[in-house]
Amino acid sequence: MSVIYIDADACPVKAEAERVASRHGLRMLLVSNGGIRPSANPLVEIMVVAAGPDAADMWIAERAGPGDVVVTQDIPLAARCVEAGARVLKPNGEVLDARNIGQVLAMRDLMTDLRAADPFRQGGGRPFSKADRSRFLEALEREIRAAQRG
Repeated sequence: MSVIYIDADACPVKAEAERVASRHGLRMLLVSNGGIRPSANPLVEIMVVAAGPDAADMWIAERAGPGDVVVTQDIPLAARCVEAGARVLKPNGEVLDARNIGQVLAMRDLMTDLRAADPFRQGGGRPFSKADRSRFLEALEREIRAAQRG
């Protein structure tokens, strides 16, 4: 049975993912270093990992595999999960898979290098919107159905 793993630190779509998990009767794990509000939903578990860089990412990457869905903004984590056979979504609904993860990872590395070289090139990006939330819900539904078929 599929599991939905949420890289929960700063994830803006936890409630939406919980609704979809409940509709499908799927277990959902919110993985973080702490500070996550518990849910009364018996399908939702909170996994608090040790504090430290990438501890939640490592925990998810060691467990996610074929049939699972991972929600994360962390591109290196996404790459590891795609390699393990999991389906991966960003909170804005963008699907990360074997066809695009290499390019996304390369772009992330390029942007990291550019920010390091130019201290004035910080931040950026647009705010999270209702349209992003809607795209996420549609994509999560699609990925869960695909994971259950495959």
